[in-house]
Order: sequence, then C-alpha cells, then structure tokens
Amino acid sequence: MSQQKEQVHFRLWNQRNRRLTPYVPGEQPRVKNLIKLNTNENPYSPAPGVEAVLRTYDPDSLRRYPDRESTELAIALAKRLNVSTSQLFFGNGSDELLAMAFQGFFPERTENKGVLLMPEITYTFYPVYARLFDIEIKQIPMRDDFTIDPAPFCEPSGGVVIANPNAPTGISLSAEDIEVIVSADPNRLVLIDEAYVDFGGDSAIYLVNKYDNVMVLHTFSKSRSLAGMRLGYAVAAEPLIEGLRRIRDSINSFTVDSLTQAVGKASIEDESYFQKSLADLIETRDRTSQQLKDLGFTVLPSETNFVFAKHEDFTGEDIYLHLRKHNILVRFFNTPKLNEFVRITIGLPEDMQTLVDCLSDYIDRK
Repeated sequence: MSQQKEQVHFRLWNQRNRRLTPYVPGEQPRVKNLIKLNTNENPYSPAPGVEAVLRTYDPDSLRRYPDRESTELAIALAKRLNVSTSQLFFGNGSDELLAMAFQGFFPERTENKGVLLMPEITYTFYPVYARLFDIEIKQIPMRDDFTIDPAPFCEPSGGVVIANPNAPTGISLSAEDIEVIVSADPNRLVLIDEAYVDFGGDSAIYLVNKYDNVMVLHTFSKSRSLAGMRLGYAVAAEPLIEGLRRIRDSINSFTVDSLTQAVGKASIEDESYFQKSLADLIETRDRTSQQLKDLGFTVLPSETNFVFAKHEDFTGEDIYLHLRKHNILVRFFNTPKLNEFVRITIGLPEDMQTLVDCLSDYIDRK
C-alpha cells in the first residue's frame, strides 16, 4: 500500500517539481546535552526588549491582519541604516526575499538575456532557486585561497548574486569591490546577501543611495538571535522594492506577522545590547580560531559567526564523526573542494572550549 501511495505521489508532480534538488538545511536533532554548532544560530539571547514584547503582547490584536509594510519596524530600521522607509521591504526570513528576488529580477532561460553569475562556492540555496525559476547560472571559480575575484562578475550577464561574507567560507569582499561589480552594468541586478555582515564584514547598504541596480539583504536570524521568528529585509532603490512588492502580493500579501514586527522593532531599538553581544561573539570566534590553529588546523579568515577549518591529518568527515560521537554537532559538506573542511558555528565560550578540548584529545591519540 505504501509503495502504491508513493507512485501516485510522484505521478502528480509536474516537471518543475521533478527536476528539483531541494536545499538541505543543517540538522535540527532533539538530543539532550547536545552542543549544537552546525546551523550558525546565535548562542546569545535576543535583546531584553524582545522578552518584554513577548510577555506583554495583546493576543486580541491577532484577530486582525498585520501591517503589510511593517511600518513601525521600517521607521526604526530606516533611522538606524540612514535610508528611507520606501527603500525597505520585509519578508519571512531573508530566504523568502531571495526567492522573490530570483523570481522577479533574474531572466528566465527563454528570455535570452544572459546567465546569472554566482561564486562556485556559495550558499547552496542559490542554485536551488535558479533551478526552481528556470534561470541559467554560471558559477565563477574561486581563487586558490577561497577569495572571490571581482573581475569575472563585471562581465555582461543577466545578474549577479553574492553572499558577503561568503558562506560557507566566511570570507568577505570589500564594499569597494562590490561597487566595482555594481557599476560595471547598470542594466542588471546585483544582489548582495549580507546575512553575516554584522560579525565584521563591510556592508554595501550605502550603495543603494548611489545605484538603482543593487539590492542588499539582511536577516534577524544570525546577529539578532531571532532565527525562530523568521524576519529578513531588503534595502534597495524604490523601483526594486516595488518589484518585490509585486511578487509578494501575487503570492501572499501578509508575509510578516504582527508579533514578529513588534519583536523586530524591539531588537532594533536596543543598540547597546546588540553591539555587546556581537563583540562577545567575535572575541570567542577569534580565540577559537587561534586555538584551532595551535592544534594544526588551517582556519580561513572569518567575518561571520562561524569558522571554516581543516586539518591535514584528518578528513572533514573524520572530524565531523568524532565530534558527533561526543555530542558536538558541526556541519560537514560532502562535496568536492569542501569535504576536507568542517564549518563550526561559534557558540558560548564554554561550548567552544569543550570542542577544542575534544579535538585536542582526538589529535593527541592519533
């Protein structure tokens, strides 16, 4: 019976669904005493104002649909970013905004307007979206040190998407390099995914006041410790924001609920807590990077809340499996060029010390 149901299930898929290879997120196991360092979640709690919102929020307000434009949140964020509210657009996490941007701005194969350029090693959701929306892509090789060469991204194309800092390497391009790419062709969108920029990268948000073909995406999931709420935003010139709005209102006009808007606003308004938690995490990241180097690891320079590291005496899978046996979960990418590495999310200082001690014992025994 189960086999018959499965056959019927596949029979009803259309061709677009059949050709997909979906994005695979990091594991979310429910294991007691697990040190979870695999999905780049922030180890610090959200801003104290977030808890206040959750404790005092009026449930009766949930009877009504939310503000489509997240007006109060937009006012608070626009002031912080030095942009206008008309240059902001909010969504259910930055992944949703990526999907809207791919759908609304990059040409389909049948349009014959050029391929979408992206780094060879990057956030693996990008090729998934390209396949979903039938967008032809060209993946640009990295330099040997995993840095991105801006020059190939200046060539004629149907668009550019870059995660900056990059994932999973953690390495950044400068905003000046981003501007070179943006200015190379005003007739295509350059989409800059800055999910990790608050941890030390160079933001390109200021470029939206100089160019109308650049869009910058941010998320509240990483630096603001709100992965469970799902909130992201785009910053761009007004015509691009209107383009996102057209896509949104053709699918679901209410993508950010009222409670999430209130929580996001509370997070934005507590700048001192935000800066303190960033500084603490960066200090732990830099200390952990040095400890790993002392153990013989090669650690790529990171401006994110994770490090990408390899050891010449062990495969990435060796490291991943050993840590997993000791209830420490990191991310292993079993793909060419990445399978020597593990990606390690930065947790609390005591969790990182446990990881380092576990690796030290493993290396000494070998």
